[in-house]
Amino acid sequence: MTADPRQISDQVAESITRSEELAYELRIHEVMTKNVHCLSPDITLESALEIFQRERFSGAPVTRGDKLIGIVSIEDLIRALREGNLDDPIKSYMTKDVISVRVYDPVVEALKTFARTNFGRLPVLDENDKPVGIITKGDISNGLLKALQRDYQNEELIRYRASHLFEDIESHRTSLILRYDIRKGDFIRGGNASSNIKRALLRLGASPQVARRCGIAVYEAEMNLIIHTDRGGTLRIEVEPHKITMEAYDDGPGIEDVKLAMKPGYSTATNEVREMGFGAGMGLVNIKRCVDDMRLISTLDRGTNLYMTIYLNDLENS
Repeated sequence: MTADPRQISDQVAESITRSEELAYELRIHEVMTKNVHCLSPDITLESALEIFQRERFSGAPVTRGDKLIGIVSIEDLIRALREGNLDDPIKSYMTKDVISVRVYDPVVEALKTFARTNFGRLPVLDENDKPVGIITKGDISNGLLKALQRDYQNEELIRYRASHLFEDIESHRTSLILRYDIRKGDFIRGGNASSNIKRALLRLGASPQVARRCGIAVYEAEMNLIIHTDRGGTLRIEVEPHKITMEAYDDGPGIEDVKLAMKPGYSTATNEVREMGFGAGMGLVNIKRCVDDMRLISTLDRGTNLYMTIYLNDLENS
């Protein structure tokens, strides 16, 4: 018996998608370092070094009032020490073009920013652009480990098999439909629909592998509705015994070149959205990787329909 080429193997799913799944679920405020020590741009580098040594910091935001104006790292202090300039103010060595993330962003957005910039730490801002924390790759690793521990503790959560549910109902076609309205620019709730869908699939008896694939695909579609539409759109998921069909649709502005939009890294996101860590141009690529069939239909000024399908084999329904 040959393996279904459309099916992601358990080995691949476990090595890639579990960490991805948690990164999509967790929010930055759940893993970041809180009560961060912000520094004034006018204190000396020597004073900053003393603070770093006492508090065991590796980096800190630089603020004037409540406004973030830079970030200074231990590497900056070492450079100043080598150059004999510890009496200079930290504003002369800090990084001024700061890339930050939002407290309500999914952790995956911080990971994307780390990969894109090679920075070691990122300031975390609230909805008023006030610094409320700092996040490092180590914070993310610790957060993922704690989330895994919670997973094991919650394994006794009652779930019932989707196949049993369908077997109890006699009809020519039985399906469960989930629908979510997504608002344009609603980054605070971005990812909620995909998390709810994945949770529903697990409780219906879908394998973790299938739930993860659906969760990632729907998340990327959800963020596209938030970022690229005029008024938001709708997610519609239909669960049947043999397949899961997902659809994301909106009424504009549409995609000018669908073929170009499918290329990795291509994005029409605004600079503002990019500065928030979104719009890296990998959404459709990630979707295509996770589903068995994907169709993208778009017309300028009329909107876009994205159809995604995952086929369930006999093992899913046993």
